[in-house]
Amino acid sequence: MRHFLLSAALALAVALPARAEYPDKPITMIMPYSPGTADVLMRAMSEHFQRVLGQPLVLMTKDGASGVVGMRYVAASAPDGYTIGQTPMTAIVVQPHMVRNAGTNPENFEAVCGTNENILGIAVRADSPIRSLQDLVAEGRRRPMSFGSPGPNSLPQLGVWRVQKATGVDFNHIPYRGEAAHLNDTLAGRLDFSAAVVSSAAELVEAGKLRLITVFSNRRHPDFPNVPTAVEQGVNAVQLSQVGIYAPRGTPAAVLDRLEEACRTGLETPAVRQVLATTRAPGSFMARAALNTMLREEYATYGRILRELGVQPE
Repeated sequence: MRHFLLSAALALAVALPARAEYPDKPITMIMPYSPGTADVLMRAMSEHFQRVLGQPLVLMTKDGASGVVGMRYVAASAPDGYTIGQTPMTAIVVQPHMVRNAGTNPENFEAVCGTNENILGIAVRADSPIRSLQDLVAEGRRRPMSFGSPGPNSLPQLGVWRVQKATGVDFNHIPYRGEAAHLNDTLAGRLDFSAAVVSSAAELVEAGKLRLITVFSNRRHPDFPNVPTAVEQGVNAVQLSQVGIYAPRGTPAAVLDRLEEACRTGLETPAVRQVLATTRAPGSFMARAALNTMLREEYATYGRILRELGVQPE
């Protein structure tokens, strides 16, 4: 009898198909914003994924609601590693405080890796007498000043809010839709300064039309090494914008391990480094454990900041 049962079990094992090793089909990468420089980076990463995993990343744009539409789709997808998304932290740590039932809270995701940082900063007209963050604060104490940002409660705006919180100075915020409009208004003298992603202002800075006076990162922007951080200028205003890749909560650790390693090695390839240099988004690999920790900390921090600003979810 025992021999019969053993034979039957062996026969069943032979009859069952072997479980395919991950990945055995293309991986869909959700891009939650309109096509731009992030897509260029992910296309370069896709070529690396094809080499090391045998499957490419297939980009799919699902934009809307400042990243919520696309990242909600990721969160609701099967946790099998075949649907992932790349986004700045905004959709996960800011938007859930602003959009009811956003579905993009940190607990809905497993971080895969951090890819790069969108360094944020402040720019003034090149002919402005303001040459430093200290100058800006001093001028803000003397007269009313207005600044533009790419949107209400955007990360660049919150960087300026941190300056205000640290110094007691008050600036008038004028939100715009995107970066170009408020940078142009700063150029035209209709605004005193702009709070922006540095990569958006870089060409105007290099052309001698704008002057970058500070960045909100923990490090200087590699393209503008002479521009000190806010902290270096004595103002405790750190505003990070880490970009990362995320999978749905419940994705197996073994799958996350393979994705994380492909991400880490991909960021080291010459092709990806070139893209990051061209788009002025400094590469910043972050292991998934560290990114998960950052998400939870930043989510709590933004909850406090937005409550203080009087923001209510809509």
